[in-house]
Amino acid sequence: QVQLVESGGGLVQAGGSLRLSCAASGRTFTSYYVAWFRQAPGKEREFVAAINRSGGGVVIPDSVRGRFTVSRDNTKNTVYLQMNNLKPEDTAVYYCAAHGLTLWVPQRDNDYEYWGQGTQVTVSS
Repeated sequence: QVQLVESGGGLVQAGGSLRLSCAASGRTFTSYYVAWFRQAPGKEREFVAAINRSGGGVVIPDSVRGRFTVSRDNTKNTVYLQMNNLKPEDTAVYYCAAHGLTLWVPQRDNDYEYWGQGTQVTVSS
C-alpha cells in the first residue's frame, strides 16, 4: 500500500509556473505507475500527465503538452508536475494517483487505486 501527499499548489498569475510534488510513503514506490489528474468545479476529472515506474516513459495529453512535464525521483519517492505558462483554465484541484497493475493505460482513472488529497491551483488572469 502507498500513501500519496501532494504539495506545491497555490495562486499564480497567468503565464507563471508552479511545480507540484507528490510524495509517496510505503514500500516499493518503483512498483507504481503514477499520474496526475485535475478537477475544476462543475467539470469532470481530467487526465494531465502520467509516468511509468522507471520514469523513462511519460504521457502528456494534447491539452497541456508543451506546458506541463512530469518526472519522478525514485530515490525520494516523489513525482513532480512542472506547469509552465499557466492559464486561468488550468485552475483546478490537482491530484496524484498511483497503481501497481501490470497493464498501464495512463489516462484510465479507474485503474488508479491510490489517490492523494489534492492541491488547489488557482491561476488569475
